Amino acid sequence: MEIKLDFETYLFLSPQKIAISVYDKPNLKKLYYKEVININEKKDFKFEIVDDFLEKNIFEIEKKLKNFIEHINLIIESIEFLTIQISVKKNNYGKKISKDNLIYLLNEAKDECKETISDRRITHMLIDNYFIDKKNYSFLPIDQKCDFLSLDIRFVCLSKNYIRDIEKILKKYQISINNILQTDYIRSFQKENQNDLFLIAMKIIEGYNKNEVLIVPKESKNKGFFERFFNFFN
Repeated sequence: MEIKLDFETYLFLSPQKIAISVYDKPNLKKLYYKEVININEKKDFKFEIVDDFLEKNIFEIEKKLKNFIEHINLIIESIEFLTIQISVKKNNYGKKISKDNLIYLLNEAKDECKETISDRRITHMLIDNYFIDKKNYSFLPIDQKCDFLSLDIRFVCLSKNYIRDIEKILKKYQISINNILQTDYIRSFQKENQNDLFLIAMKIIEGYNKNEVLIVPKESKNKGFFERFFNFFN
């Protein structure tokens, strides 16, 4: 059946709309798109509608592409998201800012966040500000020496129950979740001439926002924890 393709699959979920889109990744070409709108005028979400939508589309996609969908990226608009802001600080004793300094602060912030969100999963970890010796920076000044370094970090978290309900549906089609992205976060990168949320999501997943910490599972063979965030140290 399979003709090897390098493609990405995206599923958009909101109370008012469900959409699925598949892209030829190297060429950014849309291979498939279907949507259903005006699902529910209320803010609650009907998971059975998602199941019905996927049943009508997954096998059609696989037949068209002659490939199985194994992973999917979720773009979610939901009141189940929670945003938490945390500031962490470290004395750097006049030394250059190092990878170890940042990992220490990021882990401290992540652990502090997890103490607050036992029923939620971190979907985005964003550094909003670097405060270095009483000066604010939007991006990290590489190799700068400083006495004090602090980070203002924003965590976007999603209900674990919501995620489990989606995972349960996807499991019926032997599909696992690759990434979860908040719709409002993606839209913050929209420009007047760029309205395709799926293409923006693809750029974000590839590391478009240099101030997003892409949390990679420790068991990953390809990338270590936080490793993709620190490519500029290489």
